[in-house]
Amino acid sequence: MSLLNQEIKDQLKDHFTVIKKEVNMHLFVNDCDSCDDTKSLLEDVSGLSDKINLNIADLKSEEAAKFSINQAPVIMFTDDKGEDLRIRFNGIPAGHEFSAFITTLTEVGDGGEVLPDELISRVNSVEKPVDIKVFVTLSCPHCSGAVAKAHKLALMNPNIKAEMIECGTFPELADKYNVSGVPKIVINETNELVGNQPIDMFLDTIDKL
Repeated sequence: MSLLNQEIKDQLKDHFTVIKKEVNMHLFVNDCDSCDDTKSLLEDVSGLSDKINLNIADLKSEEAAKFSINQAPVIMFTDDKGEDLRIRFNGIPAGHEFSAFITTLTEVGDGGEVLPDELISRVNSVEKPVDIKVFVTLSCPHCSGAVAKAHKLALMNPNIKAEMIECGTFPELADKYNVSGVPKIVINETNELVGNQPIDMFLDTIDKL
């Protein structure tokens, strides 16, 4: 059963006309509670543009091992050479997170918003390895913005990787990182931000690493 009604599909089909290059999505699944719904959602989305490709693989597959995927459902993206674009959705990107998913997908397709030159320069100047985790819930209205910004940073600089972690799907990770409010942003395991912070706040924290 489709998770998207026809009106939303029509809106997305129109929106996807801004995508300039092919988007390669990869979904890793097992028998998890939300895996079927995630598969259905991504099949719907990929069917709305001939520039969006979807590959579905089992969590036990060689492909999952290649990209160090060890839980499900997980969505990742690769470039036209099959290289990892360093962004992840851990958990179904439904509810408010659907907005972050569409924004990220559009960014991968080179159809996203262009940042001011000053911010572009700051992002490009990051030379150290940076790992950004954004903890969310599907009912959180402020979480999608934080996820979209983290993923944008990763797409702009190969030294940065970013992932969304849905707390309801992966409560053990939420416990490990002491998540009491969302969005919670963890940078390189020890630096924390709470709330939908602007990109320059991400960069201020990264500069202090």
